[in-house]
Amino acid sequence: MAINNYADLKKDLKRRMDSAVDVLKKEFQGLRTGRASTALLDPVMVESYGSIVPLNQVANVSVPEARMITVQVWDRGQVKSVEKAIRDAGLGLNPAADGQTVRVPIPPLNEERRKELQKVAGKYAEQARISVRNVRRDGMDALKKMEKDGLISQDEQRGHEKDIQAFTDETIKHLDDALAQKEKEIIQV
Repeated sequence: MAINNYADLKKDLKRRMDSAVDVLKKEFQGLRTGRASTALLDPVMVESYGSIVPLNQVANVSVPEARMITVQVWDRGQVKSVEKAIRDAGLGLNPAADGQTVRVPIPPLNEERRKELQKVAGKYAEQARISVRNVRRDGMDALKKMEKDGLISQDEQRGHEKDIQAFTDETIKHLDDALAQKEKEIIQV
């Protein structure tokens, strides 16, 4: 996409950086903190009539209490495959079928698992920071091209680079705040 003015460039960079923050928050939702959340089962894929589909396409997922997720399977014939999919998803969960409902108790976390989760959260945050820095680099390259093509002056380029850097710093602060919040949540449970 050719961007010929700074306003469009800034809007595009903001959208891409905000997207990195949103992706990080979504990844954090999937991290198990000992508290039940429907997002915990988002990565679960179920074999249904020869196809692999997301869990939410074969059942309703709800959280009736703090340490329990219930999965109401729509088709009685799918209960065993839903139970197997949750068990095999690598989430450390042990589901139990009860008629058309699959109950998934959320066990409390031990200290070792908490430290592991903190490391994973840190990796997610670092990936998001790298993504934001790549967006900044793309923005700086676009400014250099705009200056080279005569669309903006050198002084304007320097001023816009400072704006992009300030926005980058602000976005990285949002990422760091989200990481600190998630680490606090992991420790407290």
